[in-house]
Amino acid sequence: MNDTSPLTDPLISDLLADRDHPLLSYEFFPPKSDKGMASLQRAVEGLLNTSPDFVTVTYGAGGSTRERTLEICELLRRFRYGPVMPHLTCVGNTRGELRLIADRIHDDGYRNIMTLRGDPPKGQENFIPEDGGLDNARDLVALLKDRHPDFCLGVAGYPEKHPEYRSEAEDMDYLKSKIDAGASFITTQMFFENHMYYRYVDKCRAAGIEVPILPALMPALSLDQIIRITAMCQATLPQPLREKLETAGDDKEAAQNTGILWCTEQIVDLLKNDVPGVHLYVLNQIRPAMAYQLAQTFMEMSGRLGT
Repeated sequence: MNDTSPLTDPLISDLLADRDHPLLSYEFFPPKSDKGMASLQRAVEGLLNTSPDFVTVTYGAGGSTRERTLEICELLRRFRYGPVMPHLTCVGNTRGELRLIADRIHDDGYRNIMTLRGDPPKGQENFIPEDGGLDNARDLVALLKDRHPDFCLGVAGYPEKHPEYRSEAEDMDYLKSKIDAGASFITTQMFFENHMYYRYVDKCRAAGIEVPILPALMPALSLDQIIRITAMCQATLPQPLREKLETAGDDKEAAQNTGILWCTEQIVDLLKNDVPGVHLYVLNQIRPAMAYQLAQTFMEMSGRLGT
């Protein structure tokens, strides 16, 4: 009888512990249209030979693409990406439903989950948990670890403080509670000035948080795009970057080149400072050649390629 059980992914926590070089990872999102799927396919094919250490797939705003998330995870597996890490949020699910989703993810051989509360569904200003559901990522971490102790769980960290918390101390206390509940590593919200990441790591260590903290970067593709995104997550857009994007104006290629160069300089500096890795929010939209340029910089700086 043939064994048709799925392959089991290695744990990202093990990759971080055993690394002889910084890890490279990408984040994709499930498209909602055929055009979006074509864009994703180009990104996936264009980045394949950069050999990322792992990739993640978002859950969609308000949990709107939960089935598509696992479909894209399977697509990435077929392209031999791995390990593949689905996101999971509290949005729209009861505790019982979350346990069933966890079982499905586990049965399919996934062992890594990016564990998030999630944003409120469209039209809902504040997060309101599903009746019988969870209202924070800490409790989701605890539920998942109770259901399947062999899961490796990542959680989000905010170098500039989560916008819903009143103080950095309150935000840090909550972050530590997620680690204490069983999370294995932290991936940051985007930032555009590296000193924010270094300061954040120092604060985490001072608070007794010792897990790896992966810096996450998003290249600016246009001024409008990055203003919208930074306003949403309340990340600081540095004035020099804003001015460069303003100078690019309506020249799409010039704006994208500006964003890629800024992100490249961030990668170079981070790797000089011995970070555990770099997580890139490629999000299907960066032209493969530009994303490949970022990956090449990473590989050269981390010693994977000859300089």
